[in-house]
Amino acid sequence: MAKSQAQLLTGSDRALDWAREVVIVVGASLFVALCARVSVPLPFTPVPLTLSNFAVLLVGLSLGRSRGFAALALYLAEGVSGLPVFSPTGPGGIAQMLGPSGGFLMAYPFVAGLAGWIAERGRGLAKVSFARFAAASLLGEILLFAAGISWLFVLTHSFAQALRFGLYWFVFAEVIKVLLAAGAASGWRKIRQ
Repeated sequence: MAKSQAQLLTGSDRALDWAREVVIVVGASLFVALCARVSVPLPFTPVPLTLSNFAVLLVGLSLGRSRGFAALALYLAEGVSGLPVFSPTGPGGIAQMLGPSGGFLMAYPFVAGLAGWIAERGRGLAKVSFARFAAASLLGEILLFAAGISWLFVLTHSFAQALRFGLYWFVFAEVIKVLLAAGAASGWRKIRQ
């Protein structure tokens, strides 16, 4: 009898852990959606300046590779299904995934996964250092822009045009986002420890 109660308790604990993970992943996808609403259309490029890149990095750094990847995959599924989670400057839905911002959007789960994977490495205080998180964010941004510019190249058939549309106007803002995401995530992890 005692064994079956222990098994029941273990099963109930697993269900609670699973529910907690679902809430975290859904909450993170909604955080990215909220940040995507902060968007500034730029007249010289079809790609808007948004806070969603910051949110993707922060989710990856804070939740780690698996939950970060899952949260951003869910975010994309929400957007493709027609929920208004993408930047309001675009057409929304699948059209936004196939438009100029598509390469950036499709890279989000991989960016969060990469940043989370790097943030999970190391031991002790080195694991939560600002430098580690900044490096993870920077590598995530490189992956993000490589995907975004590649997609723009496919659409424009010009590497120079892809760089004009997807890189030059964003560098300064992205440096700030990398530093803010690294600072927020490392500070939060140090507080939790």
